Amino acid sequence: MTMARVRGPVLFSLLLLPCASFAADSVACVDAYLASLKTLTAAFVQVVQDKQGQVTERATGTLSISRPNRFRWDYREPYAQTIVADGKKLWLYDPDLEQVTVRSLEQGLGATPAMLLSGSGKVGDAFSAGPIEQQKTWTWCRLTPKQKGSDFERVSLGFDGRNELAAMELVDKLGQTTTIEFAAVKRGAALDDSLFRFVPPKGADVIGEAAAR
Repeated sequence: MTMARVRGPVLFSLLLLPCASFAADSVACVDAYLASLKTLTAAFVQVVQDKQGQVTERATGTLSISRPNRFRWDYREPYAQTIVADGKKLWLYDPDLEQVTVRSLEQGLGATPAMLLSGSGKVGDAFSAGPIEQQKTWTWCRLTPKQKGSDFERVSLGFDGRNELAAMELVDKLGQTTTIEFAAVKRGAALDDSLFRFVPPKGADVIGEAAAR
């Protein structure tokens, strides 16, 4: 997903075995992590670099996921923005512009990083396996979208020494790299359903399907 000001991803029970034990199959690695994931909350720092490696954007915020098909990204800095998937629809809210964009969840996600983390399907249905690479204390599982026309050339998930999700890396067709590092990751907590409901604020312009069903 691409926001007007900040690129949203636009998007997470410890395992008994490390990713490296899956015979260099990054799809199996990610599938195994997600298989036991029901809910997740985290803080994040998102950095976008251009093709030359120069930082062009930096954002911070919080993330909540309740699988399947419900998530919330709240961007705090440098601009407040909210992205909510309620299981049926995807809502994008920019309070500064007083604008809400809403579309069906299937139309809004497709084979995106947000779908990868929150969707109910198998990873291999939408992504091909790339290498598993060790970089310092993190293990990176590289994936390539199968869908032609995807905005991303490669999606990677990074896991720390405890086999917890530590980061995502997205490389788009323009050569830009978006890195999202997670902190204070918590899994399995009961999350209030209200986190994943969105009602357009009074006075906001709503673009797309205005009513959730």
